[in-house]
Amino acid sequence: MIGRIARAGRGVTRHRSGVGPAFATWTTLALSCALPSAAWAEALPEALAKAYQTNPQLNAERARQRATDENVPQALAGYRPQILASLSAGLQSVRNLLPDNTIQTANLKPWIIGVTVTQTLFNGFRTANSVRAAELQVQSGREALRNVGQGVLLDAVTAYTNVLANQSLVEAQRSNVAFLRETLSVTQRRLNAGDVTPTDTAQAEARLNRGLADLNAAEIALAVSQAIYAQVVGNAPSQLRAAEAVDRYLPKSREDAMTMAIRQHPAVMAASFDVDVASTNIRIAEGTLLPSATIQGSASKSRNNDPTLGTLAEDQASIVANVTAPIYDGGQAAAQTRQAKEITAQSRLVLDQVRNQARTAAVSAWVANEGAKVAVSASESEVKAATVALQGVQREAAGGQRTTVDVLNSQADLIQAKARLIGAQRDRVIASYTLLSAIGHLDVKTLHLNTPDYLPEVHYHQVRDAWHGLRTPSGQ
Repeated sequence: MIGRIARAGRGVTRHRSGVGPAFATWTTLALSCALPSAAWAEALPEALAKAYQTNPQLNAERARQRATDENVPQALAGYRPQILASLSAGLQSVRNLLPDNTIQTANLKPWIIGVTVTQTLFNGFRTANSVRAAELQVQSGREALRNVGQGVLLDAVTAYTNVLANQSLVEAQRSNVAFLRETLSVTQRRLNAGDVTPTDTAQAEARLNRGLADLNAAEIALAVSQAIYAQVVGNAPSQLRAAEAVDRYLPKSREDAMTMAIRQHPAVMAASFDVDVASTNIRIAEGTLLPSATIQGSASKSRNNDPTLGTLAEDQASIVANVTAPIYDGGQAAAQTRQAKEITAQSRLVLDQVRNQARTAAVSAWVANEGAKVAVSASESEVKAATVALQGVQREAAGGQRTTVDVLNSQADLIQAKARLIGAQRDRVIASYTLLSAIGHLDVKTLHLNTPDYLPEVHYHQVRDAWHGLRTPSGQ
């Protein structure tokens, strides 16, 4: 739970693969990756919907929450009667020595059957407090589930945008290799004509080999990102569309982001419910020091064919009220009460810690999102300037005012500028979703995903008042 907040506050990471090649903006990437039929393309909302439905981590957390729901009917069982039936039967061999020294033997078949009903009338309010604690655990578990859901959706966004970025980087490297091949070919022709020296050819060949190495690294990074995508979303990426930031769902100021985080983030709300659970456990522990009262009814029938007994059959029925009051238990209840109080104090400190982490994560996500906007603008300007610079160097080289290495350096500058632009645009998308997660709003409803929202309260109401039944609502 706390780890999710910490991870959300770490911001986004940069892709590094050698020189850091790139080729296109997200718009160009979407066009270059699209098939002739756009119906086969998969948009980010569709990928998020699949991850929400099929991600094993999220489904496992849902199963954990369903198990937590069962704590409530277990606690409610304290209000209900306990019924116990018993049956005993057997064979008994009897050998009696009578006063006149005669021996009497018999083979008996005694049996007894009975039923006992026990109803608790008062147990120091432990049942009521146990029910309240179980219900608070359910509330805490729902927030933990919501937090895991946020993490899975953020992982899906990261995986999606990483695949897009790496696809663009691979195209950039391929374009770079084609440019370097052409440059090497031109340089070799000029060498044959005596216009350049062998040094120029060697420089062009070295840059080509570096470009091939960078292309290989980019292809490896793409394969890794595709595997991660399949792990998170549930299927291999096909034709992905351009991803957009979610600024329309974000707070307007840093202060609003901090306020929303410490009030609405699921980790904070779960920690708050944990404090209530710990406080209720104090009252449960104190309840063991109070008197308890039960009423017990029983009925039994027995048969015994021993001829030496005065009766051969016995039928009994009784109803008994019991009241017990603890006097001294060796200090166990007192120790449990003190322990519960310390755990409550710990829970309050954990709540303060989670709130601080949520505040820090919100500030970090806000700053990262604002910084990503600046980075995109700066990278776009850098790409434009680098493109103009390369064109100018090529014209000057054609006129003999620039060397081959000047052209190669200018091309490398342009490729690195495009790589930074692609990275900045990817980080821009991730940063916006990270901020949405930091304020606790990264969910199906906010994003309007085309998938049914998982409602944990449905299962809760199905099992809360169940008096019997071994099958789960799903039929297991």
